Amino acid sequence: MADFTVRGGVGRVDAEIDIKRSRFLCRLVRIETEDAARAAIDDARKEHWSARHHCSAFVLGPHEAPNQVRRGNDDGEPSGTAGRPMLEALSGRGFVDCVAVVTRYFGGTLLGAGGLVRAYSEAVLTAVDAAQSRGLVVKRERRELFTLALAHAEAGRIEADLRQRGVVILRTDYGADAVLHIADDDAARLTAVVAQITAGRADLETQGHEWVDVEL
Repeated sequence: MADFTVRGGVGRVDAEIDIKRSRFLCRLVRIETEDAARAAIDDARKEHWSARHHCSAFVLGPHEAPNQVRRGNDDGEPSGTAGRPMLEALSGRGFVDCVAVVTRYFGGTLLGAGGLVRAYSEAVLTAVDAAQSRGLVVKRERRELFTLALAHAEAGRIEADLRQRGVVILRTDYGADAVLHIADDDAARLTAVVAQITAGRADLETQGHEWVDVEL
């Protein structure tokens, strides 16, 4: 299964659904740690202090990782009616490294266990759909890392050329040289491209592997 997440730096994605006058407000937040997930949950509690329930689910790490962290919390709703369906909604769409928090304002009508499961799941999926429609979703892929040292006068042109070819540039450091930090999944192809656009004057250096954001 492919892994996806909310684009870094977005802050959060919000969505709301109404079911029998109960309001379900979902926020989807990119996270890197469990502490960050708990901070996002606490933020929802503080912002919507008068609501009774702030149910949550988060996934940390790629689906293929044996140490992936998955947590769901019903926060006072009947057991299994909120955290678990929220977690299943995230995982079903392949979302990782993010937390979903659904705040519920009770509308006076009991929804029953099945109704709650559907409502909490739908709230998360609505937020996921909102993120996708706004172009705020990126793919998470394990890529090989490289650095490429260039003369300052050439760095801008070469970086632009690489980006046009779909190469992921993580960042550029400026010192004695301009050093491009690159993530790619085809070392042989990347080496050939770099040799072509630099006329053989620059060499890639391998730097291991990392999970990185890739544009859809």
